[in-house]
Amino acid sequence: MLLSTQYFLLIALLCLPLEAFATTVHRCEAANGRITFTTLGCATDDSLSLQDVRTFTPGSTVALMPEADARETSGMKIKRREPTVVGQTEDKCGNVINARERREAIINQRVVAGMSQQDVESALGKPDKITVRNSTTSYRYDTKRGRSAQVEFDEKGCTKGKAKSRTAKSPR
Repeated sequence: MLLSTQYFLLIALLCLPLEAFATTVHRCEAANGRITFTTLGCATDDSLSLQDVRTFTPGSTVALMPEADARETSGMKIKRREPTVVGQTEDKCGNVINARERREAIINQRVVAGMSQQDVESALGKPDKITVRNSTTSYRYDTKRGRSAQVEFDEKGCTKGKAKSRTAKSPR
């Protein structure tokens, strides 16, 4: 008899309605827009709204926190701001090309306007000849078959344009 009474109590506890696990929470909204949820009271200058919160039960698909009543928060003015990009680096060439274009040019061994001296050396290797005149630096790359390429850099060390190819004249 004692065992059947224990089973009855266990089944009765498991069949309690979900509302038994619900509670009410105070949603306090300050004048500056900060929202605080608490089971205690709100500050005197905060606006108060009550929220019914249901304890999460595994397998349930009911929302844990219902949405706030729009009438209670409509007095707050929402200011839309543009997103701020954090961590974008400014290269010395003025970000003429983006990182993807720079990477593709280096992989394909091309020279594009806006590349730095380091980028050109990564793409083509160390130059065969370096010439400095006034504030302009020129790299010369000699290839087999009598061709050469010349890359010119400005005073900041950035390419002015594409590499110029030259073909050596054949003797007659």
